[in-house]
Amino acid sequence: QVQLVESGGGLVQAGGSLRLSCAFSGSFFSGYYMAWFRQAPGKEREFVAALTWSGATSYYADAVKGRFTIFRDNGKNTVSLQMNSLKPEDTAVYYCAAKWAPRNNGGSYYNPVWYDYWGQGTPVTVSS
Repeated sequence: QVQLVESGGGLVQAGGSLRLSCAFSGSFFSGYYMAWFRQAPGKEREFVAALTWSGATSYYADAVKGRFTIFRDNGKNTVSLQMNSLKPEDTAVYYCAAKWAPRNNGGSYYNPVWYDYWGQGTPVTVSS
């Protein structure tokens, strides 16, 4: 059974940085597409960033492009999200997601329904 555990959330001032991490266990990590989504109070869960099984291709939501970076360490079974130049509108609970998709460099990476497993979420609050 795949388990995802996020960490690294917290309170930060606008313009600051945070790094979120997601620890993966229970399966062959290198075959999974990994992603980050977020959900702000009263809003739907939205796509933030995704990374293919190999780490060779990444995708970002327009709202975070140029500020956030997703990367993975297949040796440590982790995926991380480096968030820079944070804005108050980045405030949300951030979720790690996984999809079994070996050798898949496309797919519906932006659609939360496409993913098989989810973490419990880690809250991020950006103060103005």
